[in-house]
Amino acid sequence: MAITGSSSAPKLGGGARWSALYGVGMLLVFTGERLIGAGSGRGIATLLGLMAVLAALIMRVSRMQRAASDRREAERTLVKLYALGIFALLLYFIQSDVPTLRGGKALEHSWPKLATALAALWPAIWLAAAWPITLVEMAYAQMARAPRIEVGRIKDAMLSGIGLACALVFAFTVTYVTSERDVKFDLAYFRTTRPGESTRAIVRHLDQPIDVSVFFPSANEVREEVMNYFNDLQKESGQMKLGTYDYDIAPVKAKELGVSGNGIIVVSRGGRKEQLGIPLQIEQARGPLRILDKEVQQRLLMVIKPNRVTFIVQGHGERNYETAQETDKRSGIKDLRDVLIDQGHDVRYLGAAEGLAADVPKDASLLLVLGPQKPFSAEETASINRWMDKGGKMLMALDPEAGLDMKDILTPFALKYHPVMLANDQAFARRTHTDSDRANLVTSQFSVHQSVTDLQKMGGRAPLIMPTAGWLEPIKDRPKDMSVDAPITASYQTFEDKNGNFQPDPGEDRRAWELGAAVSKKDARLFVLTDSDCLSDAVIRFGGNSLLAIDVVRWLLNEEVFAGLIASETDVPISHTRKQDQFWFYSTIFLAPAIVLGLGFVVTKRTRRKKTKASGPPPVVSPQGGQP
Repeated sequence: MAITGSSSAPKLGGGARWSALYGVGMLLVFTGERLIGAGSGRGIATLLGLMAVLAALIMRVSRMQRAASDRREAERTLVKLYALGIFALLLYFIQSDVPTLRGGKALEHSWPKLATALAALWPAIWLAAAWPITLVEMAYAQMARAPRIEVGRIKDAMLSGIGLACALVFAFTVTYVTSERDVKFDLAYFRTTRPGESTRAIVRHLDQPIDVSVFFPSANEVREEVMNYFNDLQKESGQMKLGTYDYDIAPVKAKELGVSGNGIIVVSRGGRKEQLGIPLQIEQARGPLRILDKEVQQRLLMVIKPNRVTFIVQGHGERNYETAQETDKRSGIKDLRDVLIDQGHDVRYLGAAEGLAADVPKDASLLLVLGPQKPFSAEETASINRWMDKGGKMLMALDPEAGLDMKDILTPFALKYHPVMLANDQAFARRTHTDSDRANLVTSQFSVHQSVTDLQKMGGRAPLIMPTAGWLEPIKDRPKDMSVDAPITASYQTFEDKNGNFQPDPGEDRRAWELGAAVSKKDARLFVLTDSDCLSDAVIRFGGNSLLAIDVVRWLLNEEVFAGLIASETDVPISHTRKQDQFWFYSTIFLAPAIVLGLGFVVTKRTRRKKTKASGPPPVVSPQGGQP
């Protein structure tokens, strides 16, 4: 019996290209609405996407009308799925900010609950259309050359796609509920910190012997953890002498060092002694052991380099480490002060009441000028300039909002500060999810300079966050004995936002602006930052901002040899830029499943091909219905 087609209507081929066009259209809409998000680029991408989606729908309807009865059923299924996807787009536009582009109000202002419901509903509907379209096209392609379409397979593929979409929606829902019910359990593996690069460098450069005395009972779990740390650190230098004692067995040594019990570590040199206490029970000691390296380094620096006095200039609206002022709502610098104390600094205020107008105190090791809002008096400027001429060290962080260029201090160091806010529409840190976030610059552009040693090592793993920064311009005509470097620059997409609308308008050039400058002039050293927010409590915990503070202070005080990271086993907050958030979000939602599906497709094809080769060619049916 001869096998022939059951329909006289023409067969339709190449229908998958319209689904491909439909997918490209959806991708363009997504690019315009979710990736570009603003400006003419958004409108162009969205309109092109909508046109592509509608064109695909029209062509599908045309194919459905011309197809044979069995193929018409498959085409009708795809048309319905296309329409469902377009309905999802309609729901998206209703709850989006599109009405505001024409001067109207967003739905969330008049019907906030409805807007929230639509925002959750449209992705679910879109998935319920997208997955079935994909699976139906795959099933359809398998039967492209068949004389008759198996409608049952088409329906099965559609139901499978809907089931897969429901599973994804369920997974999203569970993720959302668990994030709202944010209950945390600490299941982290406990580990005592090990000596960090910086602590090792300090011990390696010891020029005199230093004694470390550890007081613990002989059979103690915490003692083993502490001794592992110090035995490792002792390998760096023979100048470090390590002794272990039990308070009950060595009372004379304990009295000599002023120790009142076990669980005490004493770092001493000459007549100077610094103590560090750690609980004897491992459960209570886990926290201190995680930050042991930081605590040990602090004691080492207090013994090796005592008398480092850092003055923070006050009296001109500068940031301070006290509670917030009524007239100044900016974030303080308490965390910065803690970082300095950890590095062995004695931190004090310096203003007119402390004699700044007359002279900088003789015991000053470092001067910090952080975010002044008012200009300095002529006497104060002259006092600072005299101190710098004598080899002073100063860190100055300015803000474009204050409009101060501090030229009386910066010009002698061949620098010019431009208090004009910079912005970046490509790489920035999100905070309010508005256009103003574009002023939160994020950069990992660091040169090879000793003032950014650790930042340069970390690179993109510890980017610097600088909210509302201005920019610096090195003056070319300067003395030969003066060295001016720009170790921190913005990413090349950054533009000078002269009108403050956070948009890259004509005349607002893009380039890698200088965000920091390091100047050496004989014995004097000056480091200038174009934004003081980066050292404030609100930002310094994120990215590489705390590393910047440590690096710069070490360079200013000629302590570059101590450069290196401080080891810590404590959890630290992770900060992502908008681009990084997008990458992780979309790679986990789309890329990872796509890779799994792609591998599955390849494996399935190879398996079928092997089976086909193993079974040989299919039998040939003769016109008379028998075997040849």
